[in-house]
Amino acid sequence: MVKHFYTSKEVQELLDCGCLRTAQLRIQSMNDELKAKGFWIERGKIPVTFFHEKYPYIERVN
Repeated sequence: MVKHFYTSKEVQELLDCGCLRTAQLRIQSMNDELKAKGFWIERGKIPVTFFHEKYPYIERVN
């Protein structure tokens, strides 16, 4: 099965953030950018492809 979104917990692990709130703020910032471009967003989740556009040096999680 293909994963379409990362949750805040997964973003926390991928970015090695100290707390969950930091990951949530990063997701919120990226979602704000997507919303400004006219995309629909899922609160608390970020599309995998967009995440890896912003962080191309982090390997994908299956």
